[in-house]
Amino acid sequence: MTVRKNQAELTADEKRRFVNALLALKRNGQYDAFVTTHNAFIMSDTDDGDRVGHRSPSFLPWHRRYLIQFEQALQSVDPSVAVPYWDWTVDRTAASSLWAADFLGGTGRSRDSQVMDGPFAATSGAWPVTVRVDGRTFLRRTLGANGRQLPTRAEVDAVLAMSTYDAAPWNSASDGFRNHLEGWRGVNLHNRVHVWVGGQMGTGASPNDPVFWMHHAFIDKLWSQWQQRHPNSPYLPAAGTPNVVDLRDTMRPWNDVTPADMLDHTPHYTYDTAA
Repeated sequence: MTVRKNQAELTADEKRRFVNALLALKRNGQYDAFVTTHNAFIMSDTDDGDRVGHRSPSFLPWHRRYLIQFEQALQSVDPSVAVPYWDWTVDRTAASSLWAADFLGGTGRSRDSQVMDGPFAATSGAWPVTVRVDGRTFLRRTLGANGRQLPTRAEVDAVLAMSTYDAAPWNSASDGFRNHLEGWRGVNLHNRVHVWVGGQMGTGASPNDPVFWMHHAFIDKLWSQWQQRHPNSPYLPAAGTPNVVDLRDTMRPWNDVTPADMLDHTPHYTYDTAA
């Protein structure tokens, strides 16, 4: 069984194996295919049209399936690897261990936000950014620029206390747990972290930064915590809703996965602590 661990608890060998698997997927082209998929859905998901991966109830099951597929790709390289999660309520600064040179590398330099250290720096030659929104071919970050702060545990707890999964109009204006977690309303959890990291993480091509996977693993963990706290609160909407993915509708780009299939993560992986 795959066990996803807090990145702060990884051993030096676990970090090395995770990084090496990422680099292997980059070399064989699979990594960029994942970036392409995410960017396509960011561009096509709109509040008043068809929406699947973002701004919609299926934000959480879509990313759960996306991470499972990515984790399986990593494990095809090294079966011991799992996607770690980044608890940004605890590891809240650019000095946190995940930004060290032996793991993800740090923030970008001031003039162009280019990451200069670690295995994903352009100077390593191993991480060319080829799926991009502009002409820059290097990984960029602006950790905590302009005084931005990561979400707090109290803010997370307030969102986890919300008892309704989602509500009409089923987009970025909706009230409910999903939209407050995604970050279009309220204290803004998920979206705020993307902005705090900056660089490619602030774009549709955000998986170019390997921290994307660790951020979304924590978002997934929070969803699993919410599910445990509200066992009688179902995925919504159930059926017959235009432009969004109902409980038993197929989620693009897959032809065999529905939100109902993704409600229980335990057949695929567990977390290292009680969710």
